[in-house]
Amino acid sequence: MADVMEKIAAIELEMSRTQKNKATAAHLGSLKAKLAKLRRDLIEGSGAKSGPKGEGFDVTKTGDCRVGMVGFPSVGKSTLLNKLTGTFSEVAAYEFTTLTCIPGVIRYRGAKIQLLDLPGIIEGAKDGKGRGRQVISTARTCDVIVIVLDALKPLTHKRLIEHELEGFGIRLNKEPPKITFKKKEKGGINFTPNNAGETTFLDEDTVKQICSEYKIQHADVKLHDDCTDEELIDVIEGSRVYVPCIYAINKIDQITVEELNLLDKMKHYCPVSAHKEWNLDGLLETIWEYLDLVRIYTKPRGVNPDYEDPVVLPRRACTVEDFCNRLHKGIIKSFKQALVWGLSVKHRPQRVGKDHVLEDEDVVQIIKKQ
Repeated sequence: MADVMEKIAAIELEMSRTQKNKATAAHLGSLKAKLAKLRRDLIEGSGAKSGPKGEGFDVTKTGDCRVGMVGFPSVGKSTLLNKLTGTFSEVAAYEFTTLTCIPGVIRYRGAKIQLLDLPGIIEGAKDGKGRGRQVISTARTCDVIVIVLDALKPLTHKRLIEHELEGFGIRLNKEPPKITFKKKEKGGINFTPNNAGETTFLDEDTVKQICSEYKIQHADVKLHDDCTDEELIDVIEGSRVYVPCIYAINKIDQITVEELNLLDKMKHYCPVSAHKEWNLDGLLETIWEYLDLVRIYTKPRGVNPDYEDPVVLPRRACTVEDFCNRLHKGIIKSFKQALVWGLSVKHRPQRVGKDHVLEDEDVVQIIKKQ
């Protein structure tokens, strides 16, 4: 692990000393690819096995989705979780291997949201310091990340935590790069820029250097947007996770109104005071918005819909087939059609097939083959 850390430090130093211009773009791209591979080795190789037995932790995923709270020590994560679970949740205990990660479940708008208070992150987490590796590994499994920041020093902590998460392959509030990458048996590197050759960041030399670093000699690389060398590396690595993120600025009771107004310029932020219980409902509403969930109510034949316990699906996967699979994997084998009431249909009820896309608070009745 120490050897890997030394190599990472050497590459970061060389990158900091290299001027950024067209002449150095390919070299910098190669260095970034080397850095990405070393960090992957740190996570999957010696770094993943280091530390005393029992140092890691895991929490069984329960409920409809998972929200992780990340932040430096003493920013109020534990207080925030206690206030949220005390105000909005069912009290429940879930098994976990150590006391380093505290879970709670919030019942909100019919959905069960698992909320994790992850241990205080420290600078250098991505490089295996402290328990940062375990913290960020758990953060990768979350549907939304809430970065809890101290209102007295939010920007400094924000940059440090973002840097740690980025180094661990977590991309906050970003979409996957619009790059088509396909390996092939022969033909060399075939590079197609976006918009008939109009591109600012990536050129053919840089693409070939990055591919060479990964020992890729033959591939088709096509850009569908103005993409960067880091984005191409992300596509080649293939292990990146793209997670919505909210910045919860805690302890706003300790700053002035003028300072609070300055924070309004931040994107994706929500001001709260866990101690005073200010704007906790606003934070939950923001979490709900970023989760982007769809609630579907079941209606057995001859019975009123069950509005108490909806089937909760992510909006990106909410067809009738997804709904059936969430109920039971075997239902789709005998599926004939469905009756749907709600915003996704023009008539109520309307007969639809398994590919029909459902909307929030639709009511569905499944009709099976005779």
